[in-house]
Amino acid sequence: MSENVSPQSAEARYAEAEARLTSYLRTHARRKTPERFAILREALAMKGHFAIHDLLEAMERTHYHVSRGTVYNTVQLLCDCGVLRRHLLDTDQALYECQTANHLHLVCAGCGKIKEATHPELSRLLITMKYPAFKANYFSATLFGYCNACLRKEKARNKGEKS
Repeated sequence: MSENVSPQSAEARYAEAEARLTSYLRTHARRKTPERFAILREALAMKGHFAIHDLLEAMERTHYHVSRGTVYNTVQLLCDCGVLRRHLLDTDQALYECQTANHLHLVCAGCGKIKEATHPELSRLLITMKYPAFKANYFSATLFGYCNACLRKEKARNKGEKS
């Protein structure tokens, strides 16, 4: 999994995310429940990309039991209000991450490891491009290939087969 590094303190990030969620709930006439905010706090504490089951396990470790349905519904709310982003990175399940600056996902087809990379010129180009009847807010780009460790293993395996 990858790790997001944010210059904001954890409490400042939580305060900003809490304000976004509160505003979204008010605007959409949804209840402001303690479970939603506990899930928000735990989601923000996750490192890098995470699956729903990772979030459920983290909630259990903190002895805060919530139903699987509550977690799924709350994660969807967090995506809807812009706190989380949902990615399908060539797996059977969605992965989530805290909303961060636009970046590329580099997915190793060998081991499945995900790295993040920034490309300012590409980001600028994709966001400023004109699309008919559409205004872009952010992008998600995924590149698939092999990490150095998997390339070394493959090279060693090929070398062993030739001997």
